[in-house]
Amino acid sequence: MSHAEGVNVQRRRVLIASTAVIGAAGVAAVATPFVRSWTPSAKAEAAGAAVMQDIGSIEAGQMIVVKYRGKPIYVVKRTEDMLDKLEDVKPLLVDPDSSESVQPEYCANPTRSLEPSVLVVEGVCTHLGCAPNYRPDVGAADLGGNDWYGGFFCPCHGSKYDLAGRVYSGVPAPLNLPIPEYSMDGTILTIGEA
Repeated sequence: MSHAEGVNVQRRRVLIASTAVIGAAGVAAVATPFVRSWTPSAKAEAAGAAVMQDIGSIEAGQMIVVKYRGKPIYVVKRTEDMLDKLEDVKPLLVDPDSSESVQPEYCANPTRSLEPSVLVVEGVCTHLGCAPNYRPDVGAADLGGNDWYGGFFCPCHGSKYDLAGRVYSGVPAPLNLPIPEYSMDGTILTIGEA
């Protein structure tokens, strides 16, 4: 009788499988805090650490909000129609060429962006700091009818901005919405570094 004949193969398989499961759980328990340490803490983000966001899943005409330095950053994927309307709204704006705006030099263009279809702008009204609502609906009766080409409306005191974050004339807000430093690598948006 050989030594192998007395071995319970089923029991050996159960022991090997349970050891593998316990080992995998141990590796996950050790790896999770290590991987989490790579992302900046909330304190570091509030102090200005760059924030990355994949914007590849944003649909045309949609807006998402990303937090950066405690402020909401609006990211809008503009359609061709939205971009065409940026020229039509210019006569209604205080600073249509954004010469008085807080923005990086690379955003000093008609779309106020690196890539025309993507708007990245601070979602803080330049009047008293309220958060404007995204109102892409063209011709909204409550926002001026034919003079509304879509944009942002601040419900606190009635300031209006177009889809490039430029402020309308005759509203309390004095300046265009600020644009933070940002960069894009494909669909990855990094706010806080150029």
